[in-house]
Amino acid sequence: MIKTVIVRSIFFISVIVAFFACKDEQKKRIPMPVTDLTKVSLIPKPVKTIPTNSAFALDQFTAIYTSKSATGFDAVGEFLSEKIKAKINLELPVNGETTNDVERVIYINQSDSLELGNPEAYQLYINQDSIILNANTAEGAFRGIQTLRQLVPETSNDTLAPQKIWPIPSGKISDNPNFAYRGSMLDVARHFFSVDDVKKYIDILSYYKINVLHLHLSDDQGWRIEIKSWPKLTEIGGLTEVGGEAGGFYTQEDYKEIVRYAAERYMTIIPEIDMPGHTNAASVSYPFLNGNGKTPKLYEGMRVGFSTFDTRKDTVYAFIDDVVRELSEITPGPYFHIGGDESHVTKKEDYIYFVNKVEKIVQKHGKRMIGWDEVAIADVDSTSISQWWASEENAKKAVEKGMQIIVSPAKKAYLDMQYDTLSKFGLHWAAYIPVDTAYQWTPEEYGIPMKNILGVEAPLWSETISNIDELEYLAFPRVIGYSELSWSISENRSWDDYKVRLADQAPFLDRMNVKYYPSPLIDWKKSIYTYEEIEKD
Repeated sequence: MIKTVIVRSIFFISVIVAFFACKDEQKKRIPMPVTDLTKVSLIPKPVKTIPTNSAFALDQFTAIYTSKSATGFDAVGEFLSEKIKAKINLELPVNGETTNDVERVIYINQSDSLELGNPEAYQLYINQDSIILNANTAEGAFRGIQTLRQLVPETSNDTLAPQKIWPIPSGKISDNPNFAYRGSMLDVARHFFSVDDVKKYIDILSYYKINVLHLHLSDDQGWRIEIKSWPKLTEIGGLTEVGGEAGGFYTQEDYKEIVRYAAERYMTIIPEIDMPGHTNAASVSYPFLNGNGKTPKLYEGMRVGFSTFDTRKDTVYAFIDDVVRELSEITPGPYFHIGGDESHVTKKEDYIYFVNKVEKIVQKHGKRMIGWDEVAIADVDSTSISQWWASEENAKKAVEKGMQIIVSPAKKAYLDMQYDTLSKFGLHWAAYIPVDTAYQWTPEEYGIPMKNILGVEAPLWSETISNIDELEYLAFPRVIGYSELSWSISENRSWDDYKVRLADQAPFLDRMNVKYYPSPLIDWKKSIYTYEEIEKD
């Protein structure tokens, strides 16, 4: 079966290329330089790369074709065309009529190969006249074109032919993810970030095959999502943020636009409503929710652990039911995050009672509950997920309950930790996390069985940042390393190799106008772009 699929794909391409060649009276093949596919700085590193030491001539005579009856494949082809146009100003037609002008093809093929059993798996076959991307699903094809985007050089080789040519190294790439869940969390509660900011973050994350964005939508300092049945949550609770700035919130239409934009990039949005602690903004909006015995007031500081819902009041659970219902209705992904961390003023028995009740509410609305590692002390079932951030003891309890775990150790994976003592933004209560420390750890090394690890997530808390530039300073380049830690197998991960490939990401980051931290540990590649040129474009 596998051989049949590969032969069928290659035969299809051969027929197209032969057809074009016959129509144009045997145009001479362009002599391509010797290029080594293994020398391209791909992140995350693919499972297997086999070079054939030639190149595909990407130029104005190239076209993109996709499997016609395959759901989503045409959109993947259009996405690739748009990104190539944005990178090198070359327009490639997608699924157009065959003409004499087309000499080379990129074919995005829906396969039924058993080798591509993982829904995100893909294969790339690159030779001088064709590129075949095989995937069983459009999601796999989308991951594959991120690799192909990285293979397109920034500059053309103008000595090979009269037209500009961008040589793409030839060979075969076989790839699939190590973990199904590869995420980042963005705290929009301590400081609010606009829809456009979130979209930009999604764009860059998806380029590196990250497939989850977890949005921390509520905290003591702000409530950021419209709940129509409880309008004061945003009317009052959305007014503030850390440091007394203006706050803000997403309407449900805003949120649906973020979800739509992420879905186009095969990224799942996970909403988090933190509770029973981190709930001051909700309690200011509706004081009956409050359970700490103090009159709630709008809060703009950074202290944690002082707030709690009243866990023994039925109306609190009616409120939570409405919130979970409204958010679940506009969130197509399978998860709902209930927070559950740092609820220091909630009595242990009340905390357990609360988590048990809220788990049932989340399940009632068709979602799997995720909670920070503290939730493992409650009587949760094995369908719920623990996000390990602090307590290894809680992680072990989650394993004993048969739960899956998202690995996010604060000492290694928290993006809001400072790089060093000179960092402009961030905190260091967990650790200083320079770029090498962020990369040189293994999610599999903490004694959690592989079968229990759902994946890796890098959280970015926003107490010390208030705009997209500051967000990017903390997130990049570290989140790029987390993408490799969650996608690539451990045998393919090496700091000495990675730091060279990371250095070569500078042109992409500059072209995207990312204000990343230029770590002195990295010999950054000089970019052909300047910020002035980017802004002009």
